[in-house]
Amino acid sequence: MVAATFDSVSGFFDSATWLVARNLGIFFLVLFWLSIAWWVVRDARSRVEDPLLVAVAGVLGLVLPYVGALVYLLFRPAELLGDVRERELEIRSMEERLGGRLLHCPKCRAGVESSYLVCPVCTTRLKRGCRGCNAPLEPLWQVCPYCETPADAVVASLRQRRGANE
Repeated sequence: MVAATFDSVSGFFDSATWLVARNLGIFFLVLFWLSIAWWVVRDARSRVEDPLLVAVAGVLGLVLPYVGALVYLLFRPAELLGDVRERELEIRSMEERLGGRLLHCPKCRAGVESSYLVCPVCTTRLKRGCRGCNAPLEPLWQVCPYCETPADAVVASLRQRRGANE
């Protein structure tokens, strides 16, 4: 009985079915190994700028089947190069907004410069102009820093114009 079992098992390993199954298994293992090596190179290109390090990662993935990819996964950079660039652009944009203090219209939120008297989009008055030189004046200024015209005179002249128009 035991001999018959070994004969049937031995017969299976000598059959054409076993040969086809073994060859397909080897083919898929090699195909999977090469696809992992290709993935390692592709992933390394998206994470590393240095071509030498990309080549080392590819060789590691190709020379050490399956284990090379695991080693690469342990030591690869956490971020993609595109994500790093995007984060740097966002930081630079935030620094410009905070440092340059980009001004916005209080009504329509359009970007305006500090020298604008009115918003070019919605025509909201942003600052008053000096009567002497028409330079934009900040609300707290008592005198125009450019021509020394008192700011109260500007307010008084605006009141006179409004009174004359009514």
